[in-house]
Amino acid sequence: MKLDRISLNPTKMNGQPCIRDLRLTVQRVIELLATYPDRNELREEFPELEDEDIQQSLMYAHSMF
Repeated sequence: MKLDRISLNPTKMNGQPCIRDLRLTVQRVIELLATYPDRNELREEFPELEDEDIQQSLMYAHSMF
């Protein structure tokens, strides 16, 4: 499982896993998916978020269970 878009930095966002060193955590991406079931609307609100970011966030979250 290659998660090259997930970064962990203890000095950023309290050490939570983030997307590509952005100030956007994996947890926030999962919450956004629940809030914006239409991915086009999600992309409009968060244009920096790419499909691969979403996919890897889901994979990361799944690996924690």
